[in-house]
Amino acid sequence: MESVFKEVASYVSLLCEFLAVLCVVVGACKAALMCLKPLLSDSPGGAYKPAWIALAAWLMLALEFALAADIADTAIAPNWTEIGQLAAIAAIRTVLNFFLARDVETLAEPERSETVAPAA
Repeated sequence: MESVFKEVASYVSLLCEFLAVLCVVVGACKAALMCLKPLLSDSPGGAYKPAWIALAAWLMLALEFALAADIADTAIAPNWTEIGQLAAIAAIRTVLNFFLARDVETLAEPERSETVAPAA
């Protein structure tokens, strides 16, 4: 029975890793397309902020899928080395995700305040 769980966990891990790579590809393509308009129109540097926010959001999702893959890898009978590696990877990815989310929130805040009309 344990071998069946290990087999399922390996497929779940592979699927999560594929989804993480797919998120990076989609995010990079979307951000690149968003950069084309300002690049071709000689817009100021701030015109790239929406592309950066979009890419950061896709990278955060990719980090979550990558962490899920690591968890699936160590789900069945992990040894202490694997647990330690997972803890280190989870900590690094969590910190990266935290700072990306904070930066996205900070950069997206002025855009939200510009779209909301001031109260009279």
